[in-house]
Amino acid sequence: MPPARIAVLGGGLTGLSSAFHLSRKFPETNIVLLERQRRLGGWVRSERVDLPQVGASVLLEAGPRTLRPNSKAVLELIHLLRLEDEVITVPKTAPPAKARFIYVPESETTPKRASGLQRLPSSIPSLISSPFLPMLLAAVAPEPFKKANRPQGATDESVDSLFSRRFGETFARTFGSALVHGIYATDSRKLSVRAAFPSIWEAEGHGRGSIVRGFLMPNKRKTLDSGYALGRTTELMRNASVYSFRNGMESLTKALEESLMSSDNVTIMKDTRLSGLKQLEDHSMEIYPAEGKTLQASHVVSALPLPTLHNLISAHKSVPPIPHLTKNPASTVRVVNLVFSCPPKDIHPEGFGYLIPRPAEGYPESYEPTSPGILGTVFDSCSLHEQDLPHIKDYYNHSGHTKLTMMTGGPYPQAPLPPTLSSTESPMIPPFIRSLLDELKVQLRRDIPDPIYWRTWNNEGCIPTLLPGHLERMEELKAHLGLPSSASASQRAGTAERGWNNRLVVVGAGVGGVSVGDCVEAGRHVGKNWT
Repeated sequence: MPPARIAVLGGGLTGLSSAFHLSRKFPETNIVLLERQRRLGGWVRSERVDLPQVGASVLLEAGPRTLRPNSKAVLELIHLLRLEDEVITVPKTAPPAKARFIYVPESETTPKRASGLQRLPSSIPSLISSPFLPMLLAAVAPEPFKKANRPQGATDESVDSLFSRRFGETFARTFGSALVHGIYATDSRKLSVRAAFPSIWEAEGHGRGSIVRGFLMPNKRKTLDSGYALGRTTELMRNASVYSFRNGMESLTKALEESLMSSDNVTIMKDTRLSGLKQLEDHSMEIYPAEGKTLQASHVVSALPLPTLHNLISAHKSVPPIPHLTKNPASTVRVVNLVFSCPPKDIHPEGFGYLIPRPAEGYPESYEPTSPGILGTVFDSCSLHEQDLPHIKDYYNHSGHTKLTMMTGGPYPQAPLPPTLSSTESPMIPPFIRSLLDELKVQLRRDIPDPIYWRTWNNEGCIPTLLPGHLERMEELKAHLGLPSSASASQRAGTAERGWNNRLVVVGAGVGGVSVGDCVEAGRHVGKNWT
């Protein structure tokens, strides 16, 4: 029997994907999506701003801005939602795809030749001429010949720990921490390598202790294709390095919302704050809004942050506890969009942008006005110039404006600011923005004019830090919710006694990966054991 009624808690990307795929799997089942905010989409937020000063309409992103074409789940959504004509791609041969940078502050452990803004090697010739060549040769060349040194019995460790073991501490801090800043906005010494970068952990095992050898050796592991409906998206992505949409990433979440609103079996309840979740004796569940009537559902999907779900079930003492919901901390990322009235060539080199590694002396313990804690900068006018109007063919040299985005926060302490703040609300450049401009001047080694427009987005607790041991903890969490039908009768009986009986599914960035592809994929698989 299909579920009688499904409630999806949380209207971010994972919740939207869950509701969309559930409505297709169970067309006769009533599905209700509940979201505490007045808008859906979670951290995916796009905003178009008209700037008469430069005669342009500029697209700004507050969250994710580009996607890699390796997620079939996202490509499937593009096809099913008929978004193919909205897709813009960055070809693999384009400068933003080939030119990525890292900014390395001078320190005792970094050679002066390799400090400053440096282009990452993308080919053998560029490696030979790279100032990173001595550092990379010293770290990577000997790695295949090192003895296996994974601690006996270890099932996980931090990204920094693994990179330090195999490539040395300088490599781990310079490249490993910069990579983690760009994806997880956290300290690489705290992030689980198995959860965040499973292919690296597996390569070490496959290569009998060597990561390099593991990636070079053929891997016989088969990848499963779960019948994705891809349409012509495969052709669209044939030569793409990354891609987005003409009107930003919110094109995807808005299309999901429109599809759900047109579905006869889906109800969307925005601006609905929840106060509790309780399971009844017949294993159905009651959901308690802070205001309004209690809702009942036979099955529930929680796409909420795990601490939020913990608070909901803790409101009722009779509800079976779920382990590990409050284990992982989360990073707050402040995204700052800046627009300048000059072409990109006057601001930055042609390319995608740059990341910044962890300071050699460690992260400061308190906010320092002279050090705003920059994680990285994206050169949006290079990678996503097609989002802005009018279109300029030679955007790098002749565009009338430059758009870039700076990410700050994560492991760095931040000064308090409102959730959003723009130059239209405060025409005077505040100290925080001024400190970013001062740092930008140092990092790019050129004078930086004042922006004609700026906007800050304070994304509170937006990216979970998956601590070592995360995968094992999530298996324990899922066991408490109820095992899939392949489990033995004794296993299912043991979990049923705990009360959830496979009626509650917990998904989202705090459970699986944090990328857009991970979140969409998680929603795609929800309900596969509900019959």
